[in-house]
Amino acid sequence: MIFTEHEIVRKEKANGGKGHIIIEHLLTKNELKEQCGMFAHVTLEPNCSLGYHEHHGNGEAYYITKGSGLYSDNGNIIEVKAGDVVFCPDGEGHGIENTSSSENLEFTALIINTVK
Repeated sequence: MIFTEHEIVRKEKANGGKGHIIIEHLLTKNELKEQCGMFAHVTLEPNCSLGYHEHHGNGEAYYITKGSGLYSDNGNIIEVKAGDVVFCPDGEGHGIENTSSSENLEFTALIINTVK
């Protein structure tokens, strides 16, 4: 199957973050069934962030595809850039911020549901 149309959502102050984020859902919840919570391309425009949040019942990976920024790994702040992969396991927390004033920070996000 080829999916050429994607739902695009703009969220203001996502998880208490600054500005907004743009989420392009690459597959719908119906297509993901109950195996994954989300598979999406996420864009953080300059000076925007996805606020710190915890995962319960799932984990989330980000593959940074463009730009750079700061990633909170359970409160530990680390620099991330294109090519980096970060993972937040079940029961832990994370957030990400685009600190650039001119370039977007983009990443692929995958939420993986915990197998019971």
